[in-house]
Amino acid sequence: MSTVPSPAPAASPPAPVSPVQAQALADGVLPPVEEVRPGIWTLAVPFRSGVPDATLVYVAEGSDGVLTVIDPGWSDDGELDVLSAGLGAIGRSVADVGHVVVTHLHADHLGAAAAVRHASGASVAMNGLEVRALEHERPDAERHEADIATWGIPDDLRAGVSAAWGTGRRLGLGAAVTPFADVLLDDGDVLPVAGRTIRALWTPGHTAGHLCFVDEGDGLLFTGDHVLPRINPGIGLGGRTDTNPLGDYLASLARLDPYADFEVCPGHEYRFRDVVTRARTLTRHREERSRHVAAALDTLDAPTLFAVASRVPFSGGIESMTGFLLASALTQTAFHVDLLGRADEVRPA
Repeated sequence: MSTVPSPAPAASPPAPVSPVQAQALADGVLPPVEEVRPGIWTLAVPFRSGVPDATLVYVAEGSDGVLTVIDPGWSDDGELDVLSAGLGAIGRSVADVGHVVVTHLHADHLGAAAAVRHASGASVAMNGLEVRALEHERPDAERHEADIATWGIPDDLRAGVSAAWGTGRRLGLGAAVTPFADVLLDDGDVLPVAGRTIRALWTPGHTAGHLCFVDEGDGLLFTGDHVLPRINPGIGLGGRTDTNPLGDYLASLARLDPYADFEVCPGHEYRFRDVVTRARTLTRHREERSRHVAAALDTLDAPTLFAVASRVPFSGGIESMTGFLLASALTQTAFHVDLLGRADEVRPA
């Protein structure tokens, strides 16, 4: 019988390449516009009005003067004031944007894409799996509800989980109405940025069609939510998939090995270096969580998914979670159970 594993020592987060971004994060304010490389800038768009949490937006200027925006950030009302101000700081405007490319389907990355398209005529590009997930979100609602019914959630928490994950589930895309994309990007595709070679790198796990973007000429790796400097990204947050998102995520982390010397441009927090060390830290975190799940399965009699998750040391503990966070913790626990090959040991409620 397994014993409960002792927690591994917490790894130090990578040092920031941008002290300004790191300080802004510590102060709870938006960082200023910065030039990352000649003709490539980063600016921040808040998740919603008045909230300092932000998406880091990247702007690349082609040799033809046309701008490409990577992850334009949040817009639930079609307004582009913050993005417009950031572009204004580099002497440009939304009208100069010819292309929008999106790492993944979440509203804090994709949300403003349709508004930029409407304002400038820009094309929007993303992975086809993300488009499929967006189109099938509502038809899957009954299946989500069926899952929730088996998890063993206490009655007082059930309604909140259902609202966040089941029939009330929303991605909060606001103005990002269909069509979600004009161009579908596959692994290895080159972005339409004149004079630059920026390639799509398929990194499923956080969502099924998550893409990173590799700029070998400038030594930059745009990672979206795949790898962040301090946060352990959630897994399987893009709808139902045919494969285990946890297994996909671990394999995707290994795909970053060739880019150890690149500067990492994540979707949140701050830029940093040594993505390989950070990826290995994230892998160890998932391996430790699997050990906790295995220990729970060894010690519980006919456990429900909620009972197993209650034995896993989530930040703050599962008892502190409600709604979306609780649903996410439970689904990620299920991914660990499945990857261990022990799904038949979990009892439906």
